[in-house]
Amino acid sequence: MPHAATTAPATRSDHFRLLTWTLAALFCLVAWDAWGQDRALAHVFGSTTGFPLRDHWFFVQVMHEGPRRLAWLIVLALVVFIWRPVGFLRRIRRGERVQLALTTLLSLAVVTGLKYASTTSCPWDLTEFGGVARYASHWALGTLDGGGGKCFPAGHASAGFAFIGGYFALRHHQPRAARIWFVCALIAGLALGGAQQVRGAHFLSHTLWTGWLCWTTGWICDIVARTLHRHRAGNETIGSTGAAFDAAA
Repeated sequence: MPHAATTAPATRSDHFRLLTWTLAALFCLVAWDAWGQDRALAHVFGSTTGFPLRDHWFFVQVMHEGPRRLAWLIVLALVVFIWRPVGFLRRIRRGERVQLALTTLLSLAVVTGLKYASTTSCPWDLTEFGGVARYASHWALGTLDGGGGKCFPAGHASAGFAFIGGYFALRHHQPRAARIWFVCALIAGLALGGAQQVRGAHFLSHTLWTGWLCWTTGWICDIVARTLHRHRAGNETIGSTGAAFDAAA
């Protein structure tokens, strides 16, 4: 009973802290959208003749094709590590290793699903950058801009941001590893999104929304995982208590 009394407030405090950070990030994203600086920033890298670095080997091969393949190899490794853990993964429960792999896959699925349902075209498709589409906000849902669409949120940035959910899976038993994992995923997502910005594949808001969606997906997965774990632990406690009474009888 004393243990339950001390853990409940900590849990509420933890949820409040995460909610605060999540809403603060959401506010910043909405403020950036309202400010309308996506196109101004895109003009730093492109003009009416297009984006000079669109086909540059470094941004195509090193910052696009390579990281995409590496991300899927890491996802495959995380699935294998559920049963064959290595390093610090040995010090967390199997359920948390499942959460680590699953939250990454779900983050990728969320971003990919929204991307392919979007009618928003990429910067390099717009007339102001030598394309054929007219600019339309990604919040103008269902509006056809005359381009190919399928450009919001940023899919490539999710190759880094999708791993942010690992922070939630690791933080309960490996807090230091969780922080390092989060920082690495954040840097990777921003770097990959930045590379696509330079090429004209995405606006900055596309990248930032991808990061927020992956964070939120990871947090929701963690809430579900913690709830299931407490429910299972409660059932096991009831079962062991019942067995003790039967033995005493």
